Amino acid sequence: MDDIFDNVLYLTFILKIYPFYDVIPKTYSIFVQNISYKIMELITKYFTNLTDKQKEQFAALYDLYLDWNSKINVISRKDITNLYEHHVLHSLGIARFIQFTPHTRIMDLGTGGGFPGIPLAILFPEVSFHLVDSIGKKVKVATEVAHAIGLENVSFRHCRAEEEKQMFDFVVSRAVMPLTDLLKIIRKNITKEQHNAIPNGLICLKGGELEKEIMPVKHQTIFHELKDDFTEEFFETKKVVYVPVV
Repeated sequence: MDDIFDNVLYLTFILKIYPFYDVIPKTYSIFVQNISYKIMELITKYFTNLTDKQKEQFAALYDLYLDWNSKINVISRKDITNLYEHHVLHSLGIARFIQFTPHTRIMDLGTGGGFPGIPLAILFPEVSFHLVDSIGKKVKVATEVAHAIGLENVSFRHCRAEEEKQMFDFVVSRAVMPLTDLLKIIRKNITKEQHNAIPNGLICLKGGELEKEIMPVKHQTIFHELKDDFTEEFFETKKVVYVPVV
């Protein structure tokens, strides 16, 4: 599989050098489309009720991130080959913990190139997502990817977490900072009005040993082990970590 991805990256390089060859873009497009649909099987294996539109949106992510990542580095070159497993499916792990009800409002803090916000926005089209990051170039990538696949339930802001004053039902994040530090920042953003099966709060994707990190909120914290949902080795130590904010 790595050989296949190396070929995709090589074709991208060739396109930049020889843009006047008509046959290369056509071959490249078909090749990448086949690859993205093949890897899409990783998503459909676990999420079996996707609409055709959702499948098309998920399938389009590889080509888009491959292109944007060649301009603005939001995913390491080594890890771009694992886009669907390490980034898309990992983001969707939150959906194994909670099914958001329609009209829920969620902020993705420290979204980077759009994770977990964009995959979740595809999966929950009736939920509103607000993607925030302090690095403008990353916000640009996330914005362009979302527009390219026709996401209508996302908004974006380039700012520091402390600057965002809007109210949300949940804040989601991928290990951008220690849990207690994140809680201090986002408490102001959590509304008291409830719409879901669990109280409003913070939902993080984290990995590794977390005992010391969660100690101050140990009795409030709920862990969801992603290894119980996904069989890939990557998820062996990955968790969804939830802390209610009341």
